[in-house]
Amino acid sequence: MNSMRVMAVQARAFGMAGLCAVLMLTAAMPEQAHAHAVVTESSLRTNPIQVDKATEVVLFFNSSVELALSRVFLVSAGDVYLPVEITNGKKPGEMLIHLPALGEGDYAIKYKVFAADGHLTEDVLRFRVAAKR
Repeated sequence: MNSMRVMAVQARAFGMAGLCAVLMLTAAMPEQAHAHAVVTESSLRTNPIQVDKATEVVLFFNSSVELALSRVFLVSAGDVYLPVEITNGKKPGEMLIHLPALGEGDYAIKYKVFAADGHLTEDVLRFRVAAKR
């Protein structure tokens, strides 16, 4: 019975030591190793999309994005997904999304992008297209 208690105490001690080692290694890793491509700015905020006019939306990410591994969709009423063309912008982390002419209504841009370090980020940006009054 004594040996079982000793083994239990050793297992707990090893578990705590292992946890401490993992936490120390995680804290010592460079910040970029934890990075995800997060949108820091979007042209949707400053340039509303005009009715019946093809548009280019610009997303600015906090890190470079691997376009070949990324996917962007225009989502319209009824959860209709349309893949859209994406290209690099002029700066690292800048993505251009080429949208077709849209009628009035509610839409979303759903994206799955890979940061240059391989982390996946998935999100949805909702927007409304309305005629100017």
